[in-house]
Amino acid sequence: MELRQLECFVAVAEELHFGRAAARLCMTQPPLSRQIQLLEQRLGVTLLERSSRVVRLTAAGRSFLRDARHLLAFAARATSSARRASGGEAGHITLGFTAVASYRLMPALVMKARKVLPDVDIELRERVSTDLGRLLEAGELDAMLARHLPRQDGLAHRLVQREPLVLAAPRKSPLTVYDAVPLRALHRQPFVAYAPSEGKYFYDRIAGALGQAGVEPDYVQHASQTHTLLGLVRAGLGVGIVPDSARELRLEGVVFLPIAQKNLYAEIYLAWRARHDNPALDAFVNRVVEPLAARR
Repeated sequence: MELRQLECFVAVAEELHFGRAAARLCMTQPPLSRQIQLLEQRLGVTLLERSSRVVRLTAAGRSFLRDARHLLAFAARATSSARRASGGEAGHITLGFTAVASYRLMPALVMKARKVLPDVDIELRERVSTDLGRLLEAGELDAMLARHLPRQDGLAHRLVQREPLVLAAPRKSPLTVYDAVPLRALHRQPFVAYAPSEGKYFYDRIAGALGQAGVEPDYVQHASQTHTLLGLVRAGLGVGIVPDSARELRLEGVVFLPIAQKNLYAEIYLAWRARHDNPALDAFVNRVVEPLAARR
């Protein structure tokens, strides 16, 4: 049974006239009649009763018409799905991200993708940065959002976001008198820092800036995750420097103050394997990530 035979039968069944059906299909009557005959032979039943003046559906024809319409609709959807998948408008992406990316950037990307690529399914996997690089290299992730790029050959990447670092302080901290806190004001202040190992990206960036400014805070505790660091700040243990997106956690009792030091910021990259065979990933990069990256 061929789709063209189904199309011919549906046209004749709906028109109940071979001439009109032939015109609708942009063909002549003899090949149309032949297609109907082949279909009836294939099925082993008579679908149409023909006379010189009237065309009628048989009981078998009425039953088959319903299924023939469904088959043609399924075929049309299958064709459309294949074309959309080939163009990246449908498919599946596995996106890895670190916890801090989930505060603002990752949700923004997912919501943008739902609007411009509604038929692309995005599977989210939260991991630490070192695990993300390993999973990407192993092919278990299509792309990753991370603060720094893994040292791997064959990676493509985009700088998606550059956000300022801000000071997180207890609501009653004397540092809240500043509109923008100078780094020198942190000298000898109780300070909650990122851990040198688990929070290496932020530890290196913040410790480097403090060192260049000649500032030596009183390090009272280290934390590997931003939400843990903010919890210690809220408890009154000290102040800390965090990415601006940490505001999204909305911890009561913690205020966020701009830092006067210029060019103190954190970056987030999207990285993926340059050689891949996922059109949905290309569409995600071009239609979701690139417009956002262009506005940074």
